[in-house]
Order: sequence, then structure tokens, then C-alpha cells
Amino acid sequence: MYIIFGKKTIAAVLSAVVLMTAAAISGSGIYHNAASEVAADVNWGLSFQTEGAAPVGNATASQLKNYNAYYVGDTSKKRIYLTFDAGYENGYTEHILDVLKKHNAKATFFLVGNFIETSPEIVKRMVSEGHTVGNHTYTHPDMSQISDSSAFETELKKLEKLYEETTGEKMKKFYRPPQGKYSENNLKMAQQLGYTTIFWSLAYVDWYNDNQPSKDEAMDKLIPRIHNGAVVLLHSTSKTNSEILDELLSKWEDMGYSFGDINEISK
Repeated sequence: MYIIFGKKTIAAVLSAVVLMTAAAISGSGIYHNAASEVAADVNWGLSFQTEGAAPVGNATASQLKNYNAYYVGDTSKKRIYLTFDAGYENGYTEHILDVLKKHNAKATFFLVGNFIETSPEIVKRMVSEGHTVGNHTYTHPDMSQISDSSAFETELKKLEKLYEETTGEKMKKFYRPPQGKYSENNLKMAQQLGYTTIFWSLAYVDWYNDNQPSKDEAMDKLIPRIHNGAVVLLHSTSKTNSEILDELLSKWEDMGYSFGDINEISK
């Protein structure tokens, strides 16, 4: 999930920063005065201000980098980083993998325990075809409410163990907070566990099974907002995503973009 803030909201936030040294973001997050700090407790949010340009996040790329966290790649290069969040298998992932293979595109699948437990063969296929499986926690809780380091570690370590038992390989240490809910303390704990936290710079409302966007609605969100270094979040549970992916990737290729590996982000 994600939240987009409009220009008026951003302007109000910036004014509040000047007047109060800290500003409320989405009712819960606070920008701190120190340039090295990020929101204390917040939902990840974006403001798209210029078509074709990377959006403004509720923490800057430089602030996030202090915690080995990223939401966008190198904005000087026409590279796109495809990521899929998956809490469960909804019948579309294998087709998505077929399309990715057709385009020679490597993606990162942020999985939870249920997906690995119920669809181990699909997970093995992801690995065999060169995709990255990232850690979306074992039970998909609101991680921003977990302040205890041992409880935080348990959510990530349980998924690591399950993944290793399923694939015979160590999990690459990329983490995405469920629903984009995080805290500064979460980022520190993930970093201490050796993780790179990956947010996103492009997404749309695609996760409601009973209210899927039309093809046109999806394309109208995803085509104009693509940008250099985009970290794209899609849900593999989405029927619409499954249906449009081939055409979507073709359009992005026609615009001069290529698809990068998530490992490039932190280099």
C-alpha cells in the first residue's frame, strides 16, 4: 500500500517545518530538524510534482541512506527496478514470471511466510530464473509498532529460515516494511541485522481483489509517472497487473528504459 500527498499538503508541511521545527505527516510521521534523521513513525508517502521526474518522499534519499534504506535508484539513468509484494498466491504469479522472462527482466518478490509455505515451487522458480526474493516479514504485521529488537528480529529471521529450508539457499537481505509502515527505530534494527530496506517511488492502488483497476486506470497511473531510477511496487495478487504487464513493460522499453537488478540500488 502507499499514500500520495498532493502539492498543497507538501506546502503545508514545509511551512510547518519552518514554524515548528517538525511537521506532522499523515497524522503520525514527523520530519526532524537534523538532516540525518527520518520520520519517527510514519507510513511511506510520495508526492508526484513533475511528470517524468522522481517523486518527493516523506524522507529524502540522503536521509534514508544513513540507514541503508532506499526508495529510488540512480536518477541519471533510465533504469527501472521491478518489485512485487505478495502475501499469498492468487493464481497470477506464474504468468507474471512468464512475462518477466520474455522481457529478460529481473524482479524482486517481497514475500511473507504464507506465500512460501503454500507455494514453494513458485518460490523455487523465482530463484532458478534469477529473481531476488526479499523479506516482507513472516506474518505481515505493522512493524512500526514493534519497538522490541528481539520481536523485530523474529519476524525477519523466521522468514529467512523458511526460505532457506524451501530453497536450500540463504536469503538475500532486502527488506520491505509491510504496508510501508515504519519507524526510525525499525530502520536502525533492519540495518543492524544486515538488511537493506527498500521502499518504492511508483505504485498504485492494485491490492483490492474485489475492486481491481481497469487496464486504462492502471496505465494512466503507471506510464506518466515512470522516471529514471524508479523502484516500482506492484502486487502479484492483482489480476490487472497480470493482464497488463507485458504491454506495460513493452511501453517502458519503448520509452528507453531498461530493467535493473535491485542489487544495483545500494552500490
